[in-house]
Amino acid sequence: MSNHSNAAAVRAFRILEILSTAEEPLSLAAIVQEIGLPKQTVHRLLKQLESTWLVSRTAGSRYYECSSRVRQFAVNVLMQAGPAAARHAILQQLVDKVGETCNLTMLSGDDVVYLDRVETQWPLRMHLQPGSRVPLHCSASGKLLLAFLPCAQRERLIASLPLRAQSANTITNIDVLRSELAETRRRRLGINNQENLQGMIAVAVPVMLNRNRACAAIAVQAPLARMSMDRLYEFVPELREAAEEMGRTFCE
Repeated sequence: MSNHSNAAAVRAFRILEILSTAEEPLSLAAIVQEIGLPKQTVHRLLKQLESTWLVSRTAGSRYYECSSRVRQFAVNVLMQAGPAAARHAILQQLVDKVGETCNLTMLSGDDVVYLDRVETQWPLRMHLQPGSRVPLHCSASGKLLLAFLPCAQRERLIASLPLRAQSANTITNIDVLRSELAETRRRRLGINNQENLQGMIAVAVPVMLNRNRACAAIAVQAPLARMSMDRLYEFVPELREAAEEMGRTFCE
């Protein structure tokens, strides 16, 4: 590969880095300012990234963001990278302590994706594999991760959510959801009281990169037939301890 090709590849990757860390889609001018390259060069690179489905534009606008292909790539890397074994061990230790299914999730587009999951040995449980996705608005992890997004990014995302009813307890009103997210951020705890599936409850805590930024969530889930919400709350200290340990695997 020529030096010119190498330089173009590095510049394209830099654009993806810029888009991946932005709180909202960026205009061409904003990307040019951030990367410090000529407008014509950046425009050409963006066209190439669009043509390979690595960058997309928000509907009807000139603002750019990482595509779903890039987001899935990032999830795959996190699921298979070196720290994955350490993260699985942390989840396993947590399940051994609390005796219920625990999972590690992160935001991916307008869903929550499971990076890892350790099932309890109880016969009554909900089977989900790493890579599975659940809606944001009716899951403990989804509401928690939404709550920790910057305000503009959070508002843009919840405005696009369909808010479909998954059960009788699902929040389907955007104002009620906003209120729930504010309370979720205040208590730093996500709650799912039969909102995604009747008879299943869960609580989630954030995995923090710094004081204000959550990169993932750890949740414990159980059937209401075996576990009450009050009993589930008793596991929160163990979840927070595991989340603190988990956070170090994202910073190494």
